[in-house]
Amino acid sequence: MPKVAVLPGDGVGKEVTREAVKALRAVTAGTDLELDLVEWPHGADRYLETGEAITDAEFDDLRANYQAILLGALGDARVAGNEHARQILLGMRFKLDLYVNFRPVRLFHESHTPLRNKRVEDVDMVIFRENTEGVYVGMGGTFKQGTPDEVAIQEDVNTRKGVERIIRAAFEWARANGKTRVTMSDKSNAMEFAGGLWRRVFKIVSAEYPDIESEAAYVDMLAMDMIRRPERYQVIVTGNLFGDILSDLGSQLAGGLGLSPSGNIHPGRIGLFEPVHGSAPDIAGKDLANPFAAVLTSGLMLEHLGRPDLGRRLEAAVRDCIVAGETTTDLGGTLGTAAAGDAIVRRLQA
Repeated sequence: MPKVAVLPGDGVGKEVTREAVKALRAVTAGTDLELDLVEWPHGADRYLETGEAITDAEFDDLRANYQAILLGALGDARVAGNEHARQILLGMRFKLDLYVNFRPVRLFHESHTPLRNKRVEDVDMVIFRENTEGVYVGMGGTFKQGTPDEVAIQEDVNTRKGVERIIRAAFEWARANGKTRVTMSDKSNAMEFAGGLWRRVFKIVSAEYPDIESEAAYVDMLAMDMIRRPERYQVIVTGNLFGDILSDLGSQLAGGLGLSPSGNIHPGRIGLFEPVHGSAPDIAGKDLANPFAAVLTSGLMLEHLGRPDLGRRLEAAVRDCIVAGETTTDLGGTLGTAAAGDAIVRRLQA
């Protein structure tokens, strides 16, 4: 029985996670998959009450006893610096070594993309973002802070091991899923050393996959071209910062953050799955949040747990709701969060 830590978190995270759990129970009902869903209280409320975001013992518990983590969203104005969010989310990514940030970009209905004359099949790609290195490691500092001569340094950390394993993960996924092109993105014309490492390793690894076309593209050109001709791109692999930017761009091409799932993965180990959107405190508690991203995220989690068939059923239920216009207001519908979740469950039970 796979054991899943469920962290609703803050704001709308609690609302969308409730609907995702509802959908998970519906899609697994009557199957041989029984999930042990254990709710964890981690979020702003716990942090403000105890002063602890997440402990080393809890990280040990996750490593030893859980197969997946389902996270709603983190962020609360009562924690001005969002320290708890960084400690939980970045802590999980780094301490659990979840080096693959997997972001599918898939359009479900033409009306939801800002691009003109693009079909559903034109926006269908995945982004492999390196998740444990780059500028996000927090290496650097300031000198003469608060003075006119202040200097700020932020290091971009790239290791041969880190670059190679994310590139290899992208090629392995492409081959397993019938994709024919992998695009690596960097800024080697301006970042000679980091970009040079990515280019050299990409050339070496891509030679092991002669059945898959490989290409390298500067990140600024790629961002432009994703808008101009998204249909060209199948699998994109890049570093932490560029991946963060490109995947948010991809989210908008596919209809917005309310339809954007993600997984933080180390193959063979525990995985962390979260919708891309934040805690949206301005609409929290108003039954307005779109639960579709959380449901799609649950589908990625089911794939990680060895049941891609059930993940596809969740995706199909979301797609059917969108086609039928049974959506929340951000997608042009009239449903609230709970009613949108109910619409998915009805399709799963039909």
